[in-house]
Parts: sequence; structure tokens; C-alpha cells
Amino acid sequence: MKLVSVLALTLLLIACALCLAADRGDPSHGASPYAAWKNGPSTDPAYFPIAVWLQDPARADAYRAIGINTYVGLWNGPTEDNLATLREAGMRVICDQNEVGLRHLDDPTIMAWMHGDEPDNYQEKPGGGGYVPAIPPSKTIADYNQYRRRDPTRPVMVNLGQGVANDVSKGTYATLSDYPEYMKGADIASFDIYPVAGTEEAGVDRIWMVAKGVDRLVRWSDGRKIIWNALECTQISRPGHKPTPAQVKSEVWMSIIHGSMGIIYFVHQFMPDFIEAGLLADPEMTAAVKPVNQQILALAPVLNSPTIPDGGSATSDNPLVPVDVMVKQQVNTLYMLAVSMRNISSHVDLVFDAVHKSRKNSTVEVLGEDRTLQCWGGHFEDDFKPYEVHIYKTAIPAQ
Repeated sequence: MKLVSVLALTLLLIACALCLAADRGDPSHGASPYAAWKNGPSTDPAYFPIAVWLQDPARADAYRAIGINTYVGLWNGPTEDNLATLREAGMRVICDQNEVGLRHLDDPTIMAWMHGDEPDNYQEKPGGGGYVPAIPPSKTIADYNQYRRRDPTRPVMVNLGQGVANDVSKGTYATLSDYPEYMKGADIASFDIYPVAGTEEAGVDRIWMVAKGVDRLVRWSDGRKIIWNALECTQISRPGHKPTPAQVKSEVWMSIIHGSMGIIYFVHQFMPDFIEAGLLADPEMTAAVKPVNQQILALAPVLNSPTIPDGGSATSDNPLVPVDVMVKQQVNTLYMLAVSMRNISSHVDLVFDAVHKSRKNSTVEVLGEDRTLQCWGGHFEDDFKPYEVHIYKTAIPAQ
């Protein structure tokens, strides 16, 4: 075979592989990550999943009113009543693939299936009386294959524990080498860590562990799985250690900036009293979470667009305070999402690379803050409080 023919064939095969990857909905490409599944999450660019964990379907309307569009998990469900209630509220769900679920393969209320929670953690023995080590990744993979055989029209989700980010966690027997294997047993991989309320080894000064876990899931999946994560918004089991609204906002945007494509709020409180819907019972947190959700949904087409590699940068005046950024483009408009990664204030020099290359000046709008900044040759400056988030918008100067 001639060299030219070999080269042409090679290029054709590469092109086909890229097309197949895009058709499959790989998050590394511009196509919707959910395009592979007929009955999966919406492929509408205006859709971004914002979920609550294991809540009574009767509260679906209350959650929808604050920007929640997805339920993850149903206690002893799904049942027929669960699905009917969620369907009436227009709330979609990720749930167990039980007998009731399998009777509803054509029901759009169900958008994905899920494994049992935190297979990487130690597991309580049936009937109580102690614990056994983590579920082996091979079991998670085998269950995934079974779920897919029964229904290939929906993705399968696994939610892993804090061991994804917390290397001194006592809640897991899984090793770091297990996690890339767990990733093979799901299409959507999530994890939970609650630095303020639920993880004594972490604490307020280590909120950045949220981003660490997202980064690891992206890396462990070679960027080819859809990453979500679960975040705190109550004191859970540590009275007096409830995250502030500002800290919750930081965790949400920090996770998105690092690659999370779906947010799950863990809304339970266990101590001093059990409150299933702890978020709804907290007027201050409810009022704070709602505008965060609304801003995510308003920016969904931006968030769902490809990230521009090296599209911008941030340099703090304090070397101990990194500020991480994500840059997106919609037509002739640039967006920069920026978050301070430490519990320390700083003054930051930020750069829109595309504007910098043009050597022109522009005005930067700070979304949701009713203020603007001057951008000189792509550079602009701003102040960041501990773990603060700013979202910037500017036009690409005409050539």
C-alpha cells in the first residue's frame, strides 16, 4: 500500500473515532455528554443538573421553587407512588433499578440508574452487627454491565465517598488504585465530601478538597466520564459546624470550575435532631442557595460549552492563595469563572487571553454583583475574600 494511502486511511480512522466520541457524548467534546442515551438527562444546552439527595417526592414542588431539577435516590424506591408524584411535579430522578423501575422503561421521569451509595466505604453487615470492607470494584463493574443489559437507554451513576479526596479518611477501605476501577462501573461518577460539617480531618480551611476530588475523578476517568459531586448545606451530624451560605456557594462553583457537570445537595441533618429536608427548614440557607441555582441555570449554555484551554489566568498577590479559573466563549463573548482556593483574602490580577492577544481594552461585567471593571490589554484586577467566587463577562474586541 502506498504511503499516501496509509496516511489517508489513518486520518480517516482518526476522524471516525472523533465523530464516534462526539456521538457518544464524551464530556471532552462539544456535544452534550448525555447524547448517547435516548432516555437519559436532557441534551438541551440550557439544562444543568441540580439535584437533592434522597428526599421525599412530596417535597418536589418546594425544591423546584429554589432551582432543583433532579432527585437522586428514593428511600425504598422507586415505588409507583414515588414516580407518579415526581411525574406530576415535573421532577426527574436517578434511582435504583428495581422491579418497579424496570416496569417504567418508557417513563421519562427516570433519567438514570444508580448503584448503592459509596461502594468504596466499609459496608454494614446485613442485619447489623458490624462492618465489612468496601465492595470490590469488580462487583460494581459487574452490576453496571447488568444494568446496561437491562436498559441501554439510560446512563448509570455511582456516588463514591470522601476517600476520593480525603487521604486520611477512616470511612473507607478502598485504596487509591481502586478508584479508576470503580469509574469503569458507571457513566456518571460522583463523590461526596463535606469539609465543614462532615469531615473532621478537613474543616473550613480545607474546602479546596472539593476541587481535589473533582480533579481526581476527571483524571481517573481520563476525562471520559461525566463528573458530578455532592455538597454540604446543613450541619449534618456536627452541631455548630454548618457551612455558611458563602462557603456553600464557593463549593458549588469550585466544583464546576474544576469539571463537575452536576451538583447534588446533601440536605439532611442528623444531629441534634433528624430533619430530612434540612435545607428547606433553614430559611437563611434556602434564600442563599436559590440565587446560586438560578445563576447556574441562567449560565447553563455557557457551562455546557467547551472550556477554552489556557483561556485565562489569575495571579494572586499572596503566593499562598491560588485562584482557579475556567474560561468559556459564547459567540463573541468571553466568560471567566474564578474562585479563591484558600481561606485568605487576596488581590488578584486576571487575564482574558483572547483580549490580551488583541492588545485592546474592554469593560468586564461582574455577573450578579452590579459592578464593572476596566480591562487593559486583557488584564484586570479584583479583590477576593476567603473562598470567594466572581464570574466575569466581556466582549471579544473586534479585529
